[in-house]
Amino acid sequence: MDRRSFVVGTVASAATLASGQSRAQDAYPTRAITMISPFPPGGVSDTITRPLDAALEAVFKQPVVLENKAGAAGAVGAQYVAAAKPDGYTLLSHIVSISGFAAVDKLFDRHPKFTNADFIPLARIVADPIVLIASKDSPYKTLKDLVADAKANPNKVIYSSSGLYGASHIPTVLFARSAGNLEMRHLPTNGGGPAVTAVLGGNVNFFMSPTSIALPHIRAGKVQPLAVSSAKRTKSLPDVPTFKELGYDLEYYFWVGIFAPKGTAGPIVNTLREGLNKAAHSKQFLDTLENLGQELAYMDQPEFAAFWAVDAKRQEDAIVAIGRVQG
Repeated sequence: MDRRSFVVGTVASAATLASGQSRAQDAYPTRAITMISPFPPGGVSDTITRPLDAALEAVFKQPVVLENKAGAAGAVGAQYVAAAKPDGYTLLSHIVSISGFAAVDKLFDRHPKFTNADFIPLARIVADPIVLIASKDSPYKTLKDLVADAKANPNKVIYSSSGLYGASHIPTVLFARSAGNLEMRHLPTNGGGPAVTAVLGGNVNFFMSPTSIALPHIRAGKVQPLAVSSAKRTKSLPDVPTFKELGYDLEYYFWVGIFAPKGTAGPIVNTLREGLNKAAHSKQFLDTLENLGQELAYMDQPEFAAFWAVDAKRQEDAIVAIGRVQG
């Protein structure tokens, strides 16, 4: 083989290899995607993400497997994804509390294990108001009853949460402050499911629950809803007043978003955006949301990124205002 033939052949081989690599990248996904939920089964991240994963499987024609990695109010699963290979095969479903982890670490003079900059926000799926639910046998029939008891008996009323500085702890503390700095006892758990179970079992007096998680128990008469944190009454609970109606300055939403690790390639991010958009707007997923008493509050990547920046600042300010809180 002469030198010219060798050079031509080498260039052709390189071009073929590059073309094959390009096609392989364009073909994403070619295998199963793992979606990390950083809470135990039963919470909003879990109940929203499982049907979303099923709808995403139908779009991508590849398995989308939900894996629960609970702990530290959602920080364990988030840290796992932040450190994952940014190849599009490990994603994170997280909630509003993802915004505050670095602020909490700073509050306690700890070096943050990860920050919001370690993630690419792909899509916001829902934005669920909080409903304060009391146990079925609770003497509280109204929010006024609960506040009166908490004022008359400091540290007697017990509430559960999904974890310290988590998405249900922060609005509870904000409510306590808006009601005149109520002194109540806190039972942190490792997720929304266990926090609801604490109310159902009568181990606590109340829980600030995402509406979709509380709704089945409300409909079954197992818990009593006393107030919701939306700006106006929700369609699923039209008879339950808002905190603002009752004179408390509290408006709060429990959103669920999907994230990829920082460094994920642009073409993969775009494929994920398109897939999530199709999955979230599919009849299959929308029917599930309706059964959960939820409404789609979809935001694509640019809109979600802008929203997250503002919402994260709000969460950080709330954490600073709360200050150091032990269990």
